[in-house]
Amino acid sequence: MSSVPGRIVVYGVTGSGKSTLARELAERTGLPWHSVDDGLAWQPGWVPVPDDEQRRRVTVLVADDRWIIDGMFAKWRDLAMPRAELIVALDYPRWVSLSRLLRRTVVRCVTRRPICNGNVETLRGMLSRDSIVVWHFRSFARKRRTIRDWAADPAVPVVRLTSPRAAKRWLGLVSGGPSVPGP
Repeated sequence: MSSVPGRIVVYGVTGSGKSTLARELAERTGLPWHSVDDGLAWQPGWVPVPDDEQRRRVTVLVADDRWIIDGMFAKWRDLAMPRAELIVALDYPRWVSLSRLLRRTVVRCVTRRPICNGNVETLRGMLSRDSIVVWHFRSFARKRRTIRDWAADPAVPVVRLTSPRAAKRWLGLVSGGPSVPGP
């Protein structure tokens, strides 16, 4: 079993499974997991947390020695990157993340299960120009390029996982402790 460091960012395109992997990694290692969507980005009514408040919250969060966050927004990346000891990057093909995103979003629209501080996804929201599906298309290439840039010349060690099977295999090798795992 490989051990992981105490400060980890799980990063990937929209719909890749960042939150799920971060939660499973937290369960396996005992590190505290912080949901970007629930704790940093969204208020009830799909009102975004103001940028300055997000930066304040991230500053407090990353000052700790032990954490996992399931994403990293460009507006506060400068605060998290210098403190991160490992980036677990989900670099899946578009069809994988998009199919996961569509399935998840449709199920949430039907069940009206609350997410992100009590918000619910709706069919109207899913079809709007501000929808998470539209965001997937807007951000996919940029996020994949970011992952590949980090992996090619990492300031922080990067575990680049290219399939859900690779992620499951890597997670199966992880335990809590002080060293950095390889892919």
